[in-house]
Formats: sequence, C-alpha cells, structure tokens
Amino acid sequence: MSFCTVINCMDGRVQEPVIKYLKKRFNVDHVDTITEPGPNLILAEHSDAHIIDSILTRLKISVERHNSKAVAIVGHHDCAGNPAPRELQFIHIEKAIHFIRQYYPDIEIIGLWIDEDWRVNEIPPR
Repeated sequence: MSFCTVINCMDGRVQEPVIKYLKKRFNVDHVDTITEPGPNLILAEHSDAHIIDSILTRLKISVERHNSKAVAIVGHHDCAGNPAPRELQFIHIEKAIHFIRQYYPDIEIIGLWIDEDWRVNEIPPR
C-alpha cells in the first residue's frame, strides 16, 4: 500500500476532488487526511500552538507509520476558516509549505488551490 498526506480544510466540498487529484498525482492507494478550518493560515501564521502540535503529530504518524511519500497543503475558495482572497491564501500556502519542510525536508510538499468551480489547481513552486 502506498500513501500521501494532505493537510486540508475541514470543508466537505474540497475533500473528494483533493483525494482524487492526489491519488493520481502521486500514484498512491490512500490519502491520509489531516483537517482543520483554514490550515494554510494556521501553519503560515503559527497562530495556535495546540493545533500546530496536533497537525505535526498526525503528520508524523502518516510519514513514519504509513511511509507517506508526499504532502499537500490546501487552500480554497469560500473558506470560512481562512476568508482571505486567493492571492493572500497562496502566500499562506507557501509559508505553510516552508514551515512543514523544516520538519520533512526529504518529502515532496506541494500546494493546492481549489477554485470556485471546485477544481484542483497545483500552485507552482516559487
């Protein structure tokens, strides 16, 4: 069995498109899903140490026990947890990637944006 991990918003509208995309993108059988409202903002601003510790604990299980081969961090249109506009959410996603990369420098980490039509768009690395 093969795995990747997604740090995703809890919003149910984004779950299925993201899982389908990641299974194909990384050619994996399963996607471990870590959800919070607006996780890109939380990880970018380090705004809640308790939630960040929880995310990192769950990510560690996915990486160490499931041998997750990649991590995706998601932002999306119409997010209640992070109501910032798309351009600002892209910055949050980039900062979140940088933060997670400090813990897992050898794993591919990508950013995803889910647009107003619930399509998954991979954010090109800068």
